[in-house]
Amino acid sequence: MSESRKGVARLVVKCQDKPGIVAAVSGFLHSRGANIIHSDQHSSDAEGGMFFMRNEFYLPGMDMDGLEAFKQEFSREVAERFGMRCWSMNPAWVRKKMAILVSRYDHALMELLWRWARDEIYADITMVVSNHPDLREPVETFVPFHHVPVGRSPEEKAEAEARILDMLEGQADVVVLARYMQILSPKFVQRYPMKVINIHHSFLPAFVGADPYRRAAERGVKLIGATAHYVTEELDQGPIIEQDVIRVKHSHSIDDLKSSGADVERHVLARAVRWHVEDRVIVDGNKTVVFQR
Repeated sequence: MSESRKGVARLVVKCQDKPGIVAAVSGFLHSRGANIIHSDQHSSDAEGGMFFMRNEFYLPGMDMDGLEAFKQEFSREVAERFGMRCWSMNPAWVRKKMAILVSRYDHALMELLWRWARDEIYADITMVVSNHPDLREPVETFVPFHHVPVGRSPEEKAEAEARILDMLEGQADVVVLARYMQILSPKFVQRYPMKVINIHHSFLPAFVGADPYRRAAERGVKLIGATAHYVTEELDQGPIIEQDVIRVKHSHSIDDLKSSGADVERHVLARAVRWHVEDRVIVDGNKTVVFQR
């Protein structure tokens, strides 16, 4: 356990906005001797909007049993009073389990592994799974690598996905698609709702689907970008977590665009993953509220 995270928990709330929520939450934490060390909040509308909050608080000596009792008290005294149907209280000292799926492109994957090795992403990467064997050697210097080939027929694809789901059982709180060039089935997405993060090599909603750099070049765009988003059953339509762009010129070839875009992709995905594991992202319909640090 990281010493700086001992006794620290994160309270995340999404509910209908009404007066008194902040006072009630702060008062509850103060009455238990907890110290708020970071707080963010947002209301979508002063009248009848949705309220979003993320608090980090410190309570000396708090462990998992103590946190569970703390949650039950909060539910009775605050959450029920304000109709908070969507809230969580998670221990900051516990690392979320993360699995990464990848095909052949390594830039986004290796960025995640490098940042994880430097403890910039506070998670446990349990495995990397790929439909190609190419990246085994570099990955195994960090974490276990598994090769699960994916055939062309629907039956072969379903069989490969079933194998992957079996491997992930109990080993993944979040699944990251670091340029995994396969479309996940509704069954997979439903198993991990708003817990699968994809990096799309385009500034969505532009150039949805395959080969966006070629289509960007054909349109003569002056900006290219990348989008990290949660995966839903509708391709490339999930709530967006993070985006960024880079300027390009008419003289850039498609390969130039891909090279420049790879730099954007790796940083966008790393930020989105870090924010997710730190409970900074709240999904609100087809959008997100992201309390960045």
